Amino acid sequence: MTRRHQLEESLKRLALSGMLDTLEARLSQCHAGEFGHLEFLELLCEDEIARREAAAVERRLRAARFEFPATLEEFDFSYNEKIPKARIRDLATLRFVEATESVILHGPVGVGKSHVAQALGHLACRRGYTVAFTKTSRLLADLSGGHADRSFEARLRRWARPQLLLLDDFAMRDFTVAQADDLYELVTERGQKSLVITANRAVEDWYSLFSNPVVAESILDRVVSRSHQLEMAGRSYRSTARPKAAP
Repeated sequence: MTRRHQLEESLKRLALSGMLDTLEARLSQCHAGEFGHLEFLELLCEDEIARREAAAVERRLRAARFEFPATLEEFDFSYNEKIPKARIRDLATLRFVEATESVILHGPVGVGKSHVAQALGHLACRRGYTVAFTKTSRLLADLSGGHADRSFEARLRRWARPQLLLLDDFAMRDFTVAQADDLYELVTERGQKSLVITANRAVEDWYSLFSNPVVAESILDRVVSRSHQLEMAGRSYRSTARPKAAP
């Protein structure tokens, strides 16, 4: 076995095989006198760190289960002047996650609530936070299924685990008594971990969706009291994609 092959085997056994991707390029730079031996080793280590960080981001993005790879960079703020651009940019710093606060994006259909929510989640994945995205109806259906097969506690812990949970299409319809109870358990289990919620209705209209006002107050007080509420109004982005009526 040649010395090169021995090095490759050693790197693999040390779980440093990512260094092999840039080894030839770094050796060429070293031979060209661009840097010394210590710098060569340092650069190889930096290459390995960068590879691991990129792989970790990809794992977090897959685990989040976004509907589409939305980013703020590709969001067209110029299309709709009523979108609170400055406040969204401020949320993009993710200080709200560090402060364990939540975000509520409310407004009519098609103004970009889901895009902005997922873009914030994408940023959080890139910053090292664990994230999960789901339609509220799917989350409630999943928790409901846990009552049938006695896996409710495990499912509850799974949804409580991410540092940032994105609930899309919240408050679409009245909550059943069982759904309200499950939401209460989820909010309680998550403690002060951050939420990003999108809804067509403003917060003051949510209370009437719960049959029990005590449960409504218990849930919404925990969510709303530590939240940034952004009204997203204006023209629908989807209207530009609709087929035109025949003349």
